[in-house]
Amino acid sequence: MDGIQKRLRDSLQLRLLVSLIAMILFLTLAVCGVSYWSAFKEANDMQDGLLNQAAWLLDQERVPPVETAAMHPVVVENESRVLIQFLAARQASAGRLPLSPALPDGLQTLQLNGEPYRVLIRTLSSGVRVAVAQERHIRDDIAADVAKRTALPPFLLLPFMIWLVSRLIKNMLRPIKELSREIDLRQVTELHSVEAQRLPLEIRPFAVAINRLLDRVAQSVDSQRRFLADAAHELRSPMTALSLQAERLAATELPDNARERLTILRSGIERSRRLLNQLLTMARVQTGGARQDGAPPTVSIQAVFRGVLEDLMPLAEAKGIDIGVEDGRDVLAGASELDLTTVVKNLVDNAIRYTPAGGKVDLSAGVSPDGVFFAIADNGPGIPESERERVFDPFYRMLGTEQQGSGLGLAIVREVADRLGGKVELDWAEAAARKGLRVEVRFPRLA
Repeated sequence: MDGIQKRLRDSLQLRLLVSLIAMILFLTLAVCGVSYWSAFKEANDMQDGLLNQAAWLLDQERVPPVETAAMHPVVVENESRVLIQFLAARQASAGRLPLSPALPDGLQTLQLNGEPYRVLIRTLSSGVRVAVAQERHIRDDIAADVAKRTALPPFLLLPFMIWLVSRLIKNMLRPIKELSREIDLRQVTELHSVEAQRLPLEIRPFAVAINRLLDRVAQSVDSQRRFLADAAHELRSPMTALSLQAERLAATELPDNARERLTILRSGIERSRRLLNQLLTMARVQTGGARQDGAPPTVSIQAVFRGVLEDLMPLAEAKGIDIGVEDGRDVLAGASELDLTTVVKNLVDNAIRYTPAGGKVDLSAGVSPDGVFFAIADNGPGIPESERERVFDPFYRMLGTEQQGSGLGLAIVREVADRLGGKVELDWAEAAARKGLRVEVRFPRLA
């Protein structure tokens, strides 16, 4: 009961449906009651007309009283019986019913022999008085049967009316569901306004309020993105200058302790430059716009692999890492070359940095039932299941790792994949040994 009450409180559609069903039930009962009473009364009036018609026929046919001195059942229609009895002039009738000669002409209800009768007393043109009677329970049975047949159709139509009302309510509230579904399916970068003109007038103020909120959010997000991009861009020049000064300083003769500190300084400058580059990449990815519904650009994954390996091969050779692309046919992905290069480069760079010296990194691509995919696998320490969701958060880095990174690589990968309608999955490269990391990026099939 509490669950039903909670649903009634929470659901406007359910409350509206229950209210309309209750109203339909009340109106149906009222209509059926009025129809039953009206049909019952009309059927009784018809029975009274039947008595008058029988008396009129007796008058027209001039039936002698001697031939009908006893009550005779006359079948006028199915399941109805009309009883005819002539009245004596001075004493009670000797027929089936004890009728007094003093009864006035006209229709009347009498209690005769312990049963109610509807009796019509009429004086014929010959001066003879006749009684045309009918048992009341017969009249009531006939009237009730007619009334039931009259009142039954609304009850039979009741389930259809309830179904029709529920369908109408569902169709009327469909724009609200479509609006919520449209907003729910949007990417985080899709902050354009909702089309309010196609919505009912009652919902338009709500849509207008959402559009105003989206505009304010878009302005705030754009402001933050511009600040991030501008700050990172402005910091690149002094960081480049610091790097050049450090290189010049390294070319001079320095004491061992000073050279050791210079090495630490250059490492810090390199990390800062890498962080700035990642911040610029994140800003570009976030301002890249929403994925279009039309035909997206296509790019060869194998070509992207070759370009990334040319850039990162020196880093792999410095650590003695065996890196390469597995044999297989070329695969086309529905993405721009810049976006796909960003994803692959961040994943390969992470794999090289976290794989121990002398390790192995493999790149592969293929076709799946629902689209295409590429994967980067290494034999490094891998990522535990408990950390696999958090590593996509910006600036999050796992504890216990020796590599100094920005914590933005996987965040950029997911940002680009989500915008392109893709999906990023992490797993062990060697499931049995729970070792290594395999990052698989799936994209939907091209139209």
